[in-house]
Formats: sequence, C-alpha cells, structure tokens
Amino acid sequence: MIELYERYKGLLFSLAYQLTSSVADAEDAVQDVFLKVQNMNPDKLHEPKAYLCKMITNRCLDHLRSARVRREQYVGPWLPEPIAQYYDDGLEEVVRHDLLSYAMLALLERLSPSERAVFVLREALGFDYPAIAELTGKSEQNCRKLMSRSRAKMGITEEELQAGGTIEQAWINRFVAALSEGEVDTVLSMLAEDAVLISDGGGKASAAVRPIETRERVAQFLLGIFRKSQITSHMTVELKPLNGEPAFVFRQEGIVDSVVFLEQREGVLHRIFIVRNPDKLHNV
Repeated sequence: MIELYERYKGLLFSLAYQLTSSVADAEDAVQDVFLKVQNMNPDKLHEPKAYLCKMITNRCLDHLRSARVRREQYVGPWLPEPIAQYYDDGLEEVVRHDLLSYAMLALLERLSPSERAVFVLREALGFDYPAIAELTGKSEQNCRKLMSRSRAKMGITEEELQAGGTIEQAWINRFVAALSEGEVDTVLSMLAEDAVLISDGGGKASAAVRPIETRERVAQFLLGIFRKSQITSHMTVELKPLNGEPAFVFRQEGIVDSVVFLEQREGVLHRIFIVRNPDKLHNV
C-alpha cells in the first residue's frame, strides 16, 4: 500500500486538483481513495494506475455535482485556488508538467463535470480516448463529443491549446516597470483591446462583483493597485511561481492579500485573474 501511495499520489493529486480547483478537496479525494484501497482485494489492482485514476475521477465528479449549487451562490466570480510549488517528494514535478495553465483552469468552470473530466484527462494528463472511455464509463465516441463540446464552451482552438506556455520574464519585467512608473501608454500597449480582469473575493475580501472589461478600464485598475502598493508602507509585491507559472503575490503586513495571474496571447494580455478570497490563499 505504501508503495502504491508513493508511486501514484502525485498523479492522483494533479488529477483531483484540476477537477476540483481546490487543494483541500484534492487532498481529501486522494486520502479517501487510498483509504478505500486498503480494504480492497489486491487482485483488483492488477492495473493500479487505471483503477486509481478511475476511483479519483468518480470521487471528484461526485464532489463537483454537489458543489455546483454552492458555486452558483458564490459572491462574485469563482476562481481556482492557487497552488504553490513547495513539494519536496516528487509531487512538484508532477504538478509542473501535468498542470493546465491557470487561465485554462478558470475556463473549466464553464464545463459540466463530465466535460471537465474528459478535458483534464485528455489535455493535462495525456490519456487517449479509449483510456478516457474506460475511466469515465462512457463510450469513446461520447468522450470525443464531450471534448469537442468542451473546447467550444471554453472558446479555444486546437492551435491555442498547443501554443500554451508561460510569459517570458523580460516581458513581465517590462510590464511591472510600466505599472510601477505609471506609464499609461506602455501599459495600454501591452493589453488586448478586449482585455478582461476577473477578481475573486468570495464576499470575504473586496473585489469587483463583475469582470472589468476593456483595455482602458483594466489599465486604470492595475495602475491603481500598484500606486496603492507604493504609497502603503505595509504593502509589498513579489513575483512567485504558482501553478507552474509566474504570479504576483501582494502582501499586507506580511500576510498574503491577493494573487494575480496573467494570460498572454500574441504578445498582449487578454485576461487577468486576481484571487483575494482568504480561504483560497492558505497554500500561497
């Protein structure tokens, strides 16, 4: 059992986290699965990877169905919980290589639980359709349809999926310098015309209840944040790796106040995500 746990806990956590967008829920799901495995007949585990992935998928699908009502009642936009790269037991490598971008995780909220499961199994973990059909209990044809429907709901193309990647450090440095210096024109030039800023306070921290849209409004909002951080002696900002990509971490008197993720396409920012709900910042 210990060998199974050590070998597959990283994979199962990566899958569970992307299905639930919650570190705590993912950890609970992994723990529940291994508790059930302890009481199982070992003969059922002749293909442990497939069996464990099927168990964790079913566990997370049940969770998503029960959580849907709570998320519909959530105050303002709901964003995934950030995850830090602090593991020292091999899990960091799994998270880094098998994790969708934060922007992609946010788009998963548009999907049904079944669509989300198929998308994560295919795009994050690289399972082929026959394997996904086995894991989800659906036909291969149905899985392909769910994948096609998922891409349509998320508004992404195959080319955009293949072009995923982190923003270059030099670009980030230039963007931060422009914000810090209050260079409005430079900031505007680095934002897409239809840029959108989404903030998640969950009713527990101040945040925009609706997305902020247009390049001008987003620039104004970001410049205001950096201006505040400069005039407030107890506010600091640093660039830190979260979810396998660079993110801005704002601290108020040493306590994490908010985390900011950027989505860049074709050299400009399209979406900006700000997580301020304190319940989602414990792992940062």
